[in-house]
Amino acid sequence: MKTTLRQQLEAFENGVFLDSDGSKDSGCFVFYDWFCRDSSLKNKSIELFKQVKLFVKMKDIDLDNTYVFFKNNCPVGGPLYDDFRIVDIKEGTVQFTVTAKSGHTGQAEIYSRENGYACPIKTGKTFTDLLV
Repeated sequence: MKTTLRQQLEAFENGVFLDSDGSKDSGCFVFYDWFCRDSSLKNKSIELFKQVKLFVKMKDIDLDNTYVFFKNNCPVGGPLYDDFRIVDIKEGTVQFTVTAKSGHTGQAEIYSRENGYACPIKTGKTFTDLLV
């Protein structure tokens, strides 16, 4: 059974990094995939969890039927960048992919299943631009 986003956020508030499968402090700090140094994952995870907390309030995400995971991306023509993905537990599908600064465009972006991830549903210069 998958861990819920509510459980992940509560664990984070207590200094614990809880993966979607319930593993505590597994060393990957909720990252699914990464191209950066392992030693930088914890700090990246802390920053991403702060963003997740703000995002779920903005979008009114169902915390009991979703979970989150993080990804460090390596685009061919740009710098590494991080995103978080909100996943529906029952369907196993990503509902939202959110990045504070895409390595492709340099913008903060929200992608959604609503439009088949065809293009961002919202963009901005910074992550906080996405929240308004």
